[in-house]
Amino acid sequence: MKPKILIVDDLVENLISLEAVLEDFDIELFRAFSGEEALKLSIKEEFALVILDVQMPGMNGYETLEMMRQRKKTKYLPVIFVSAIHQSDLHIIKGIETGAVDFIPKPIIPDILKGKVRVFLDLYLQRAKLDYLLAEMEQANLNLKIAKDKAEEATRTKSMFLANMSHEIRTPLNGVIGISKLLQKSELTDDQKELLNIVTNSGENLLMIINDILDFSKIESGQIQFETIDFKLQELVENVFQLMKFKAIEKGIKFNYSIAEDVPEFLCGDPLRINQILMNLVNNAIKFTHQGKVEIHIELVDRHESMTRVLFRVIDTGIGISEEGKLMLFKEFSQSETSITRKYGGTGLGLAISQNLVCLMNGEINVNSEIGQGSEFWFRLPLKEASQQLEEKKTQQIHHHHDLRILLAEDNAINQRVCELTLRQLGYACDVANNGEEAVAMHQDSAYDLILMDMQMPVLNGIQATRMIRVMDKDKLVKHPVYITAVTANSLVEEQKDCLLAGMNNFLSKPFSEKDLLTVLQEVIQTKIKKNQPEHECIQ
Repeated sequence: MKPKILIVDDLVENLISLEAVLEDFDIELFRAFSGEEALKLSIKEEFALVILDVQMPGMNGYETLEMMRQRKKTKYLPVIFVSAIHQSDLHIIKGIETGAVDFIPKPIIPDILKGKVRVFLDLYLQRAKLDYLLAEMEQANLNLKIAKDKAEEATRTKSMFLANMSHEIRTPLNGVIGISKLLQKSELTDDQKELLNIVTNSGENLLMIINDILDFSKIESGQIQFETIDFKLQELVENVFQLMKFKAIEKGIKFNYSIAEDVPEFLCGDPLRINQILMNLVNNAIKFTHQGKVEIHIELVDRHESMTRVLFRVIDTGIGISEEGKLMLFKEFSQSETSITRKYGGTGLGLAISQNLVCLMNGEINVNSEIGQGSEFWFRLPLKEASQQLEEKKTQQIHHHHDLRILLAEDNAINQRVCELTLRQLGYACDVANNGEEAVAMHQDSAYDLILMDMQMPVLNGIQATRMIRVMDKDKLVKHPVYITAVTANSLVEEQKDCLLAGMNNFLSKPFSEKDLLTVLQEVIQTKIKKNQPEHECIQ
């Protein structure tokens, strides 16, 4: 669109003269024969410049400009005065003080007028371009905000879906794994043990897939949390070795590990996540190795003050990976070859999760491999050396207190039975509430030492029931409130926070192990022991 210029003069011959001077410009000219007409046009149109005569009947140029400066739209509109009044500088000064950008005396010298008009047209075009860019930027920001809101909503929806699916899958899986673990402790024939091991391994493999999907979702939505604690490297690697050696034995391959002597014995970082990465890499190595061996090697890269870089290598003599296959590694929901998923299974998430975890811990991960020559997956992590050597903690066996009063709030009949039998094997009995409302009523009638509280129940869920119990205990001025542990198939960070904010003391994710349950029981026992200790009187 062409820039618009308004020329104002009460004499038509002067307007024609101005139009002739400006005819070479690519502009659109508007005429006004009075100040009043100029004001009306300035409100209606968007002008780049006004060339305004001073001496006009009625409203003169000074008065016209004063009125323009009072209006928002024309407050900063460039105006050039043209006038035959040039005998005194006072007229020019008055014009500038009124708000004009310049003052040209008549008779007009065309080249001077053209030069000044060209300057203001350039400024107008630059401002128009800047306004256009700002409008584009605002629209882009708006689009980004809309896209961000949609992405956040999609993430929330996905998280809710995964949480619900996790609950629905984990609930029956808890029954499968729980019952199989209980049966493994009973007297069975060799054939029965073999079949039971298949059931247990299948359940645990399914649980690993669910955990992979949830971990990927947590990383994607920024919910992953890292600990910074002291740990003993030997214990971490030994734990991985003990958990994975049976798979290696089943396949008839050798499995061992080594830690270089110069690697610090005690480090500071997140042992749980390092364990998870190693488990993923070792599990893959054993899966894709049919003969030969799998080895874990841990070496020192370098030391800088208190920071140590440690190299973890998992080497196998398996099928190897092609150059094309390497391009697919570390990508979510993908395998190195299309045939891998069909033959070996898996979600294709393990390496993607491992890479994300390593990167979030400021490390590096990669692979060296050739088809038929095995693979070496490695990752380097910067870890602090432990400030002081960890004391070897001797596991203190706490004698079971069979007088613990335990309430299980769980609506699923299978999970009720699994938990009852697990507690019975540990030497405890429990009462059962089928929903949150029953749990509140039962605790009101008979105070419990421990409530194992399911999160998703009819009538009242675990959060609602816990809040009611905490209010009830507070109203009764209970000195030692009941210990409440969430037992749930949900494992997202928000749900754990919700449990603690509601007043729960702990959190167990289904399917939980006997060891996890025993840890909770021992904590309750320790708390009960402290409660029963007599308070020491102060000696006056």
